[in-house]
Amino acid sequence: MIGPWWYLLAVWGAAAVGMAGVWCYCQRKRNAGYVDAAWALGIGAAVLVAAAVVPGEPARRWLVGVLAAAWAVRLGLHLWRRIHGKEEDGRYQAMRAYFGERAGLAFFVFFQMQAVFVVVFTAPVVAAIARPGALGWRDGLGVLIWAVALGGEALADHQLAAFKRDPGTAGQVCRRGLWRYSRHPNYFFEWVHWFTYLVIGGALGTALGWAALAGPAVMLGFLLVVTGVPYTEKRALASKGEAYRRYQRETSAFIPWFPRESRPA
Repeated sequence: MIGPWWYLLAVWGAAAVGMAGVWCYCQRKRNAGYVDAAWALGIGAAVLVAAAVVPGEPARRWLVGVLAAAWAVRLGLHLWRRIHGKEEDGRYQAMRAYFGERAGLAFFVFFQMQAVFVVVFTAPVVAAIARPGALGWRDGLGVLIWAVALGGEALADHQLAAFKRDPGTAGQVCRRGLWRYSRHPNYFFEWVHWFTYLVIGGALGTALGWAALAGPAVMLGFLLVVTGVPYTEKRALASKGEAYRRYQRETSAFIPWFPRESRPA
């Protein structure tokens, strides 16, 4: 067994080496988007190993490890299918154009930042794995949150993919299913998922317990401020124009809620 903090340090080292390999692959493919799938799958590998080597109640260790790994594999494979064989995402095209001849070095630094975030998002899972004591109601509540979040995210992804495959929806805004109640239901359920480990492992009186807050707090910042909602909406406005502006006026940005009556801009 290895202590939680030492384990997270080891994860950082392994993720740094792994991301260097992903950088080499992306340089050859000229598509930096593969880092998104690698990030999710890297967390999946880290949490499964944590279940085996971090001290804690065995039943909880494997329960939490399997839950987190299942989330990571689903997300990683979803991203891989969206990336593989496709044109490089606009975010990375813009980054490549901005840095020009220095793009390779810039991407290497960016990929190493993703290695740090592998640690940041592994930490809440390790906090849940390491909580002592027998399984109880908090573990059951955590499993319920996980099931609702993963099911909601998968359903939102499926509904959007089906909408995009429909030839009759070209130029339209998806308002099917969950997308009627939130402009970003997939992001919302991704955020909810991180409360799983806060509920199971959030012994906030301990140093490691505070790490359980990192999942929902950091993920919310990413989704609402950094690369989630702002970038997605910018692209949608560029491609859908007034149809998306009306969608913005009528539909909650993040938390699912009933549509509002549309008003002129």
